[in-house]
Amino acid sequence: MLSCKRCILDSSDDPNLDIDENGLCRHCRYYDKLYADQVLTGAEGQLALKKKINEIKNSKKGKYDCILGLSGGVDSSYVAYLAGKNGLNPLCVHFDNGWNSELAIKNIEKIVNKFDFDLYTYVIDWEEFKDLQLAYLKASVVDIEVLTDHAIYGTLFKIAKANQIEYVLGGLNVVTEGILPYHWTYNKLDFINIKSIHKRYGKKKLTNYPFLDRKIKSQIKRSKLKFINYLNYVEYNYMDVKETLVKFFGWQDYGGKHYESIWTRFYQGYILPKKFGIDKRKAHLSTLICSGQITKEEAIKQLSKPIYPEEQFRRDFDFVLKKLELSEKEFEDIMNLPVRDHREFDVEGSFFNYYPMFKFLRPLWRSFKSKYTH
Repeated sequence: MLSCKRCILDSSDDPNLDIDENGLCRHCRYYDKLYADQVLTGAEGQLALKKKINEIKNSKKGKYDCILGLSGGVDSSYVAYLAGKNGLNPLCVHFDNGWNSELAIKNIEKIVNKFDFDLYTYVIDWEEFKDLQLAYLKASVVDIEVLTDHAIYGTLFKIAKANQIEYVLGGLNVVTEGILPYHWTYNKLDFINIKSIHKRYGKKKLTNYPFLDRKIKSQIKRSKLKFINYLNYVEYNYMDVKETLVKFFGWQDYGGKHYESIWTRFYQGYILPKKFGIDKRKAHLSTLICSGQITKEEAIKQLSKPIYPEEQFRRDFDFVLKKLELSEKEFEDIMNLPVRDHREFDVEGSFFNYYPMFKFLRPLWRSFKSKYTH
């Protein structure tokens, strides 16, 4: 068992983990590179942020100077806080995929009311989205959250375009999210993979799901839309930020990273560890170690706590199965299916998708890759 000297990841989390001469794993080394390339703090960060804010304000063509995806979680709530404090007027967009917790809605209301921001709530077609989630569960692939993230990106672009907005404020940041083993997730922008999995296991025709297809991606490239990861320009201490949100908005904590969504809580707290052997807390805590926000000893102590309190799990379990219209036996059968890689289905950029007449050669190509590339 290989383990990192700095973080809490080991070779059970990443079978290809390598350790350098200083005892650091490749995830810590990657974090250090991301931090050096993307994070600006202190006077340098303030100057760069001031310049960005002026650019955003000067870009204003309509009522709003930027757009902001607001989930009610820590990251997006803090972006909203900073936007308001710096005199920006964002159009806040909330993506409702049918899994919002009551607490998330309350937090969003507190934020927009405090700054008098306008809120646009995009409600997904639930029957289509449910069919997609069931298809992903049956496909037995790891990243079911692709479906929400993909739709959010497509929705933000369309709303920004309709309102002549050039800037999107994002909550992605290095110091709390810089580490995530590659095989725990999948490309959020791959619309071909979504369609392929749904074609195999879905039942409903998808007419309303906001795909980021080649046409939309081409429009995004040609547009002036710019994504600003706001939190990479400020000192971002997770616990201090929570305290600020509580004091300023009366914001309430969810108890876990991205747990403002009932589905995300169930997926990260039960499906990932139970079916895929993944405890996503290890990536989050490792990132906080690298950013100096907690010690390794503190991280290990947090990791020793139950990943999913039993009472909360039972409530969520019953709710999820009822909402997806699955019996316990049907869900158990899904959980017992062998794990599959996303790349076992069609993927964007594949030669065989551009030239479908050669798809009959795909099994031969996979066999060749398996033999000569491992």
